[in-house]
Formats: sequence, structure tokens, C-alpha cells
Amino acid sequence: MLHLLQKEISSFFSSLIGYIVIVIFLLANGLFLWVFETEMNILQSGHAGLDGLFILAPWVFLFLTSAVSMRFFADESKTGTIELLLTFPITDTAIVVSKFLAGMVLVAISLIPTVLYFITVYALGSPVGNIDIAATIGAYIGLFLLAGVYVAIGTCISSITDNQIVAFIVSVAVCFVFYIGFDFIAEIFPDGISKSSIMSLGIRQHYESISRGVIDTRDIVYFISIIGLFLYVTVLSLAKKRK
Repeated sequence: MLHLLQKEISSFFSSLIGYIVIVIFLLANGLFLWVFETEMNILQSGHAGLDGLFILAPWVFLFLTSAVSMRFFADESKTGTIELLLTFPITDTAIVVSKFLAGMVLVAISLIPTVLYFITVYALGSPVGNIDIAATIGAYIGLFLLAGVYVAIGTCISSITDNQIVAFIVSVAVCFVFYIGFDFIAEIFPDGISKSSIMSLGIRQHYESISRGVIDTRDIVYFISIIGLFLYVTVLSLAKKRK
């Protein structure tokens, strides 16, 4: 499993895809947070915080994680190397988890440079250090878990098609539904248990909860459950390819 994980990570950086994903993520966030005159601009907000990053990043990751994960199995199926992969002395679960973890490593690498944003805001605060550190840490944890759901969805979709473009489009659509789609559906219902229950099925409510710096076990369980569900479906999809 470790060998396959290393192989997947190496494949990212032996081509341009890994670098492109990281550069686009940092460039998009950097422009909106520091250059463009928007409500997310840190210098113009008058508030020492990284709220703009955690509002924008889920939308950027929506596309970038789909672009990364679309090739996981779709490319293998199209080129015929999936048959060779399935002959390895490794379980389907290990194969799926290896590809998922490779995607998460790329997510982590793209997030590490944003720590510079935190250091900058910390230094520019009045007084110095006037930033909610607990909320920031919680938001980073929430963003990483959110990206995990995106990668798991992309991995699953990639396993059921041999067309990378189709995998990308469907992954973006499914990620969108899980991030904010349930909020739209909930608007159909009157305020009450039904509406709140439907909203709780989506990512955003749990992501925003963690972003406030409150690590609720219900939110953690939600993210882990959704990730586990899509990885399990991926394992089932891969098992069918063996037949």
C-alpha cells in the first residue's frame, strides 16, 4: 500500500498536474485575499482574520480536487492499466485508500503555504496577535475534512467511468450538491425539524460549525462517515472490475 501511495504522489509531481493544482489554489486565494477589492480582501476588511480564505477555499477545491481525482481510476481504465493494477498482491480497499491518501497529501501541500497568510495577519493585527487562533485552527481542520469529502467523491466517480472529462464534471456536480445543494432543497420546507435535518445532510453546516473553533464530534463523525461511504462504494466498484 505504501508503495502504491508513493507511486501516486510521484505521478502528481512527475507531470504538471500537481504543480498546477497547487499554483492555481494559491494564486486564486492570494488574488482574492490580498489584491482584488472584494469583501474577502484582508487588508480592506478591517478585521484580523482569515475568513475570506475559508469562504473561498471550498469553492476553489471544488474544481481542483475533482481535477486531481478524475484520473485516479478513469485514466487506468482507459489505458488498460487497471487490469495490471488489480493483479498486484494488494486488496481493493488498500488500492482505493492509497489513491485517496495521495489526493489528501496534495491537499495538505497546497494548504501549508497559506500558513503565511496566518503569520501575516497575526503580525499586522492591532495589537499584534489579535486573531482568533482557535477559530483559525478549527477552520483549517474543517477545510481539510471538507477537501477529504471532495477527494472521496472524485475517487468514487472516477472508478465508474473511463472518461476523465465525465469524471470531472460529475465530481464537481456531486461535490456542489453536498456542499450547498441540500441548503437549496431545505428552502422548500418550512422552518422546523425537516428543514434543519435536510441542511444537516450537507457539508456547509458542519464546515461552518467547525470553522467557529468548536470541534463537535457530530461534525467529525459526519465528515468521516461521508468519506467512508464514498470510499466503500469505490471499493465495490473496483471489485466489479475484477469479474
